[in-house]
Amino acid sequence: MMRVKKLFQKLRKNTRGNAVLLVAMGTPALIGGAGLAVDTAQWYLWKRELQQAVDQAAYAGAWALTNDDSAGFYEKRAKQEYDANLVVISDFASEPVITLASFAGGSNNSVLVRASATRTLPFSSFLTGNGVTVTASAQATFAEGGHFSACLVSLAKDGEGTIIGGNASVKAQCGIAALSCSEDAISVDGSATVETDIIVACGKVDAPEELKHLVVEDASGLTDIYSDLEPPTNDTPRTYNCTGKGPNRQASLLPGTYSSLVVSCTTVLASGVYVIDGGELDLSANYNVTGTGVMFVLKNGARVKLGGNGNDNSIRLSPMTANDVINAGYPDMVDRYAGMLIFEDRENDPPSPGHIMNGNSNSLIEGLIYMPSGTLTINGTADVSSQCLLVSAYRIDIKGGAKLETLCPVNEATEVGSSSGKVRMVA
Repeated sequence: MMRVKKLFQKLRKNTRGNAVLLVAMGTPALIGGAGLAVDTAQWYLWKRELQQAVDQAAYAGAWALTNDDSAGFYEKRAKQEYDANLVVISDFASEPVITLASFAGGSNNSVLVRASATRTLPFSSFLTGNGVTVTASAQATFAEGGHFSACLVSLAKDGEGTIIGGNASVKAQCGIAALSCSEDAISVDGSATVETDIIVACGKVDAPEELKHLVVEDASGLTDIYSDLEPPTNDTPRTYNCTGKGPNRQASLLPGTYSSLVVSCTTVLASGVYVIDGGELDLSANYNVTGTGVMFVLKNGARVKLGGNGNDNSIRLSPMTANDVINAGYPDMVDRYAGMLIFEDRENDPPSPGHIMNGNSNSLIEGLIYMPSGTLTINGTADVSSQCLLVSAYRIDIKGGAKLETLCPVNEATEVGSSSGKVRMVA
């Protein structure tokens, strides 16, 4: 027993075999770790490639749905992009599952793509007896592009474009648009009443909740279709004069150039082009004004004041027809000038506060009011109605109490351009 005891004491003190023992004990863990690392690298490669494939598939399907011509092929386009992005796992990846999904309160407004890849790996299969499966999914929302028209268009490229404030009432089913790309392109006060089919802006629209479904924001393709058009001229000098006495006082005007045209009696305008050079076109006095087949051209700082100071006056204005344009000496411009009631020169730059519709008049005004350099303010109790009134002004400000109604059909509204569709990855 003493000999055995001494033998074990010697063995306990002998450390020469410890390294071998430790290596023997650690070898399985070392081999397992190396195998797991190799398998994990494979999993990562597969997952990355599969995710890239479903991402591109979702994008492709969503872009197809932004255009009516390709919407019916969105699944085919998604599958094409899915297959095109598979290389390493192309032999064992599953077919993609491509479906429409609803996102953020919308209905079928996104494309959802799911896929998986399964294969046996040396180490993991040795432990589990099964292959390894990786999965990936992607979801992309889409918004259709569109072709837009509107009858109230603000032309400023930045800052406030169209403001409808207070308890103003605007009825313009043919649309409201702003070319401004700013955060405040269009603003509609919560107390205002607005009836329209669409509100579109290059920038953002601040509108009550009940109008949100009509809003199209960030429409990048909006434009001023009259930006290349020069106004007509008429160099014949004219002055405004009333003749007669008492209730029979009347001014019968002919086309030409007026330094100002400020109504001071019942006024009738013959068909043609009226150039207001530097002064005012002021139809606000308490007198009736009638003009059929007319165009007013504003230049050198001229400004407009429409609407009355009393309840008795009325304004009846209609633009030149094709025959009127020909008779005015512009046969080649029939398609561009016909239908335009007021044409402001782009360098006009009217003094503050710009152009005004004001007062209590009951007006019937037809045609296009084109004011690319001036703000049009529609004040207070202005009451303007028409079958087809189109307004394109640098800025449009419709204040509380004003009433503006145009029954212009959509196909006669001003074209403001197109916007491309939008696609965004959301999951």
